[in-house]
Amino acid sequence: MNTIEIIEKVSVEVTINGQRQRRDVEPRMLLVQFIRDELRLTGTHIGCDTTYCGACTVLLNGEPVKSCTVLAAQADQCEILTVEGLEQDGKLHPLQEAFAEHHGLQCGYCTPGMLMSSVALLADNPSPGRKEIRKGIAGNLCRCTGYHNIFKAVEAAAEEMREGADHGHQI
Repeated sequence: MNTIEIIEKVSVEVTINGQRQRRDVEPRMLLVQFIRDELRLTGTHIGCDTTYCGACTVLLNGEPVKSCTVLAAQADQCEILTVEGLEQDGKLHPLQEAFAEHHGLQCGYCTPGMLMSSVALLADNPSPGRKEIRKGIAGNLCRCTGYHNIFKAVEAAAEEMREGADHGHQI
């Protein structure tokens, strides 16, 4: 006998990068799949599917989460910020500019997660030292840079943001 499991879809409504979105999805869909497959925002990367690498880090209600560990249904009625939401009105976020200027990226695969963890760090601590930066990005793995340039980039962005450079960013 052939049995087919029918899974009833659930409605998920989120505000993502300032835009309200609603989709009906399977209850077992991961947030990273929802972001990439349903909303077509492919800047959030899938790296390991085990929470180890942090490439899928997004901000969920202002807190960094690895979106491969959160169900889309758990994010219902939440606010999500992805790497695509950092750029505003054609201007890169100071962290994006600093990562480019200070060579804080190599292959770029970990960069979206590093950026999102760094955004959360600087929101909580606008003047982090190396130890705080190390702790703030501890959940993100980079296999290319050796982290030195990432630290320099976060420090430079923090300084620029503290000096009040107006990039039009509210993040």
